Amino acid sequence: MPFSRSVPTAVGRRPGRPPVAALVAGLLALLLLPTLPVLLAERAAAVAATVYEAEDGTLSGTTVGSAAAGYSGTGYVEGFDAAEDSVTITVPDSPGGLYDLSVRYSAPFGQKVASLRLNGAGAGQVTLTERTDFAEAAAGKVLLEAGENTISVVNNWGWYYIDAIILTPTAPRPPHQVTDAPVNPDASAETRSLMRYLVDHYGETILSGQQDMASIAWVEENIGATPAVGGFDLMDYSPSRVERGTTSREVENMLEWDQRGGMVTLAWHWNAPSGLIDEPGREWWRGFYTDATTFDLAAALADPASTDYQLLLRDMDAIAVQLQRLEDARVPVLWRPLHEAEGGWFWWGAKGPEPAKELWNLLYQRLTEHHGLDNLIWVWNSASPDWYPGDATVDIVSIDSYPPAGDHGPVSASYDALVELGGDRKLVALGEVGSIPDPALLQAYQADWMWFVTWSGDFISGGQHNSREFLQRLYADPYVTTLDELGDFKHYDGDGGSGGPTDPPPTGCTATYRVLGQWSGGFQGEVTVTNPGERPISGWTVRWTLPGGQTINQSWSTLLTVSGSTVTAANAAWNGSLGAGATATFGFIAGGAPAGAAPQLTCTTTA
Repeated sequence: MPFSRSVPTAVGRRPGRPPVAALVAGLLALLLLPTLPVLLAERAAAVAATVYEAEDGTLSGTTVGSAAAGYSGTGYVEGFDAAEDSVTITVPDSPGGLYDLSVRYSAPFGQKVASLRLNGAGAGQVTLTERTDFAEAAAGKVLLEAGENTISVVNNWGWYYIDAIILTPTAPRPPHQVTDAPVNPDASAETRSLMRYLVDHYGETILSGQQDMASIAWVEENIGATPAVGGFDLMDYSPSRVERGTTSREVENMLEWDQRGGMVTLAWHWNAPSGLIDEPGREWWRGFYTDATTFDLAAALADPASTDYQLLLRDMDAIAVQLQRLEDARVPVLWRPLHEAEGGWFWWGAKGPEPAKELWNLLYQRLTEHHGLDNLIWVWNSASPDWYPGDATVDIVSIDSYPPAGDHGPVSASYDALVELGGDRKLVALGEVGSIPDPALLQAYQADWMWFVTWSGDFISGGQHNSREFLQRLYADPYVTTLDELGDFKHYDGDGGSGGPTDPPPTGCTATYRVLGQWSGGFQGEVTVTNPGERPISGWTVRWTLPGGQTINQSWSTLLTVSGSTVTAANAAWNGSLGAGATATFGFIAGGAPAGAAPQLTCTTTA
């Protein structure tokens, strides 16, 4: 049984009933106190906290050390150098419930990360900042079962010392203090509406999200649901990539996604403006990584007359052109640039927090004040106070979470750190995830993440990070908002009126389909879109399912994509606005034979 120290009563210990004399003495002491609030304050300050010494735990690949000064108990656990090296600490006789977990550690070899397990299941990670003495690191919350529990610290980055863990009963979370005013005072109507929507739903639901259109299609085809938030990237619009031949349809993808009624969140893997090394293993297309460029952000910012400083502005101006296309289409954007700066693996974080914060504020000024972009909600992506650029240019705080595969923990340590970072005045989101947090755990742990965006490829489809069974359960959970449950967040009044989460779109459209001609192996089709209502619409999207054997080979007067058997045809830039009773047509060339009956079309609009 591990050694524990308690103040005033050990977690999991059931003290016996006090004798009558002790009760009388307690009442007399209470009468002598000046006020009841003083007693309550002292009681609150003495919340039961239990310390469990790591050296008394079960060791796997690790050893007990005592050479470093400052540890508690009889030693500490070291030797975390192989993947599954761990120490497992038993918490006996727990009454159950939610507890704050801290890890007492030393990390003399640099900042490290340790993985946590609760009763054998993944329970997130804890960041151990570099220090040569022993100190506590907040590790989030753990939901203990009644009876015996185990908490394990598992290697991850390794080379650190674990002295003890500390458990403290979790206090109820007070109401959030988040406001819905964007930091940009000139934010567009749609942007303000989106902020109202997010703030109204904060703590009530989590928005499902998925990175890139191909992975969104995978979720639709394999899970039978559509995420509410689409994740996109301006990477290939970076000038140092464009000049080497890259092209991108990502803005078109965002416009199509907006037409479907989805939210847009946007990152920018910013290829360095200059200094691309371009050799095997450090190719030019990896130029957003620190090790693939010699670009020195600190030096560039220190000299506004330098070529590299001017190239920073050039890149910002190029991206402003693409963001302007979104603003022109009234698309509000959850804008998450300079992500993961704290990690240092991207060049914008390689020179430490001060240049990164300066670049963030320069980017805000350039896009918002110089270019007048008013459709951006600014999402910062780090939980460290040292890296935070300040409340004046941040709307939402976030982190990216990649726990061990299959760890669906609530990421509560990072959530609590972000709440503290923003003073509980900022919304908190998961910018990227590998394994998605379990909705039941999010609610149990009071981790009110506003949204998650699962990364693409194997993270969503590989089965190890997120099994199909888990994904089906996740997307069926009433706590998780999907696209069909989202409502019109661009026209949200916050009072359950137009655009509320269960309200229908404010206008509609109809679409008819006809075959204009056919030949062996193909045919020409045409679709007519009509606005039957009395209110004008500014955009439309038509969808239908291709019969077996049909393909779309060419289209015009539309932005048309095919995912699996689903055809999505959005308006072109010039034919989306339709007054009352007005029509627009688009055409296509298809492979295969036309079906006996016209396919069933659905038509949705933008007011």
